[in-house]
Amino acid sequence: MASFIDKIRAALPGLLMNERVDMREYTSFRIGGRADLMVSPRNIDELSYVWRCVHEMELPVYLLGNGSNVLVSDAGLKGVIIHLTRLNDVTVVGDTITAQCGARLSKMATVACNAELKGLAFAHGIPGTVGGAIYMNAGAYGGQMSDVITSTVFLKRNGEQCEINGAEHNFGYRRSYFTDNSDYLILETSAVLKYGHSLDIRREMDEYFERRRSKQPLSQPSAGSVFKRPEGHFAGALIEQCGLKGLTVGGARVSEKHAGFIINIGGAKCADVLKLIELIQKTVLAKTGVELKTEIKVIG
Repeated sequence: MASFIDKIRAALPGLLMNERVDMREYTSFRIGGRADLMVSPRNIDELSYVWRCVHEMELPVYLLGNGSNVLVSDAGLKGVIIHLTRLNDVTVVGDTITAQCGARLSKMATVACNAELKGLAFAHGIPGTVGGAIYMNAGAYGGQMSDVITSTVFLKRNGEQCEINGAEHNFGYRRSYFTDNSDYLILETSAVLKYGHSLDIRREMDEYFERRRSKQPLSQPSAGSVFKRPEGHFAGALIEQCGLKGLTVGGARVSEKHAGFIINIGGAKCADVLKLIELIQKTVLAKTGVELKTEIKVIG
């Protein structure tokens, strides 16, 4: 790790780097041990150099956006965390909006609204970043990224910049081309939208946010929906049906407001959440015959 740090400092003296980072400060779950090193590139050139060096030196690497769909190990993370949130530009040309990987989905939706472009209102309340949203084809309230995305630029391990278009994204439910090629790094994505009235788009965004606020435990630390939607069912409804609302392991609890969420009620450990997930899965399978699969990403 020391040789990697020396190499990066020599080539990129202005790059922000922090060692022994407390991952509780960088995830919405407020859970996790310390990471060896976090780097925060300011632009594509810095990001490309770091990405290439990490792979040349064969170091473990993790990509982190807003940390809203991540559960970090209590033991922390060995290797390099690339924190992407400084790459957050969103631009509009005509009916096309382009967003860098670290931009929040809410920013992308707001910029589209201000430009009188509709089609991203569903994304306004999703707490993640654009890169993560493309990776998992994020969606809500009947909309998903696959509905609007037309092209995505990414890096291969060797730093080569590539682009995919349209059907090449291979979007599916909570999957994409990038879940099948997880060692690629999404740089930016573009969507072609339709024109609409800003007031109508804003009203739709506000309605979605209010629905989210009224039904989800937004004021408590969580990683959003824990489980993927099983075919023909809703995970939260199945969990509630099994009487699991309020079930607690250590500092982790099934939300009384929305059973599809696990919340950190104070001092929760990764081990608490994993144990609670296991209990939920076993109970739901035994009582309903439905297998729940996790949506959150466990790292470390």
